[in-house]
Amino acid sequence: MAIFKEFKEFALKGSVIDLAVGVVIGAAFGTVVKSFTDDILMPPIGLLTGRHDFTNSFVALDGKHYETLAQAKTAGAATLNYGLFVNTLITFAIVAFAIFLVVKWFNRLKKQPQPSAPSVRDCPECLSPIPIEAKRCKFCTSPVGATRAVSG
Repeated sequence: MAIFKEFKEFALKGSVIDLAVGVVIGAAFGTVVKSFTDDILMPPIGLLTGRHDFTNSFVALDGKHYETLAQAKTAGAATLNYGLFVNTLITFAIVAFAIFLVVKWFNRLKKQPQPSAPSVRDCPECLSPIPIEAKRCKFCTSPVGATRAVSG
């Protein structure tokens, strides 16, 4: 039963729930970017390259000519689907760039930790680090007055 308790603690941690939400949103975002690539970005690129449907750019390895990728697949021909591969690369680049921008934005929003007050200072005689409250250096035993504090 200890394993179930441990799993419950793990599953209910905020970071695990945040991860699950991120995965769901990421999957939905990936679908949107894929649609953008396939339906908005690739048709003009296809027109520029002389092909109206770039996803039907392929090479049939059996040497025969097929009008569409679907026809080649129906005929059982092995194909190199370079058009689909280019679509996938472009989709990946868009998703990676968008994730980069989101992470950069979140990092900017995160609160920067406030620098902590210094807890040590240097002994004026031996320059060893000593607590700020010290009245005598534990290294050289000289009395210490008000000196410049260093963070550490």
